Amino acid sequence: MSRLADPILLPMLAMVALTLLIWLGLFYERLSQMQSLRIHPQQVADSKSMNARIPRMQASDNFRNLFELPVLFYALCLTHALLGSAGGLDLALAWGFVALRAIHSGIHLSYNRVMHRFAAYLGSALLLWAAWVRLGWQLLAG
Repeated sequence: MSRLADPILLPMLAMVALTLLIWLGLFYERLSQMQSLRIHPQQVADSKSMNARIPRMQASDNFRNLFELPVLFYALCLTHALLGSAGGLDLALAWGFVALRAIHSGIHLSYNRVMHRFAAYLGSALLLWAAWVRLGWQLLAG
């Protein structure tokens, strides 16, 4: 099988698509707020100024979240693709991670209930750590 056809790349692509959607939402939200509040771009040149002037920061916070644990997810998927080592359980863990990250983003950008968001975050993190333990075991076992 070609490495490009490796199924483990599909959840990775889905995670990239989620990140793109959040980025587009952030871009739209940020420009809309700056326009409606008549904020000159130079007035929000750093994060402290941005936080002081822009009232709604969920999209920005969520976008930043997508470059924390997901970085390990991308490394996991690429490692599996390079080794051709992803099995059915690995795919299930990867898709579960993506689904819970999408739920986390949905909560974060809508009603933003912290404990609901935390449950999705924790679930996704546990799936990711389980996937890394599984990969580590496969690598050590040879």
